[in-house]
Amino acid sequence: MPETSPGAPLGVFGGTFDPLHYGHLRLAEEAADSLRLGAVRWLPAGQPALRQPPQASAAQRLEMVRLATVGNPRFEVDAAEVLADRISYTVTTLERLRQPEVCGTQRPLVLLLGADAFRGLAEWHRWPDLFALAHIAVAHRPGYALAAEHLPEVLAEHYRRRLCADPAELAAAPAGRIATFAMTPLDISATNIRVMLSNLRSARYLMPDALTAYIKDQRLYSEN
Repeated sequence: MPETSPGAPLGVFGGTFDPLHYGHLRLAEEAADSLRLGAVRWLPAGQPALRQPPQASAAQRLEMVRLATVGNPRFEVDAAEVLADRISYTVTTLERLRQPEVCGTQRPLVLLLGADAFRGLAEWHRWPDLFALAHIAVAHRPGYALAAEHLPEVLAEHYRRRLCADPAELAAAPAGRIATFAMTPLDISATNIRVMLSNLRSARYLMPDALTAYIKDQRLYSEN
């Protein structure tokens, strides 16, 4: 995108998506509404840095993200991290997005995180650099907004200083603020889905039907 046309804030949603489920989809959809995002860019990770290697291959996880997000005009898929032969760090992903031929330096980027991921942010690679590259938006349960006293002190200091209440502040600058938004609580996890499938139990209604069919066709998450 040209440097002279920042555009509406772009949500950035990364993860292993092993597999993607309705909890992921609702987070992205509600973030787009609550934060007035122009779009949400999904970035499946190739080799995650802080967790075990995914069970599904990079190509399979990319295809699942494409199948799950097709038809939503606000969703777009970025395959670069999945195709790269390296560990996926959020800071380097954002640096790539900031290149002039991708998003440029002026478009507001909003990194979407769940509350648990945000609480562990201080363990991430070069985490203080994230604020120079993007805003951070944290999803929480309705009525249970994050409180600074429940965060590690090194992160709480950033939270107090950068927190904004008005989504319009995200559009006013390329990076540097923290916002929160409530999302519908869905007690769905990729880990539990993998366990269910490995035990030959149905995961229907936890993810789109297209993913259920794809997982069955690819014989994912089951040795049987």
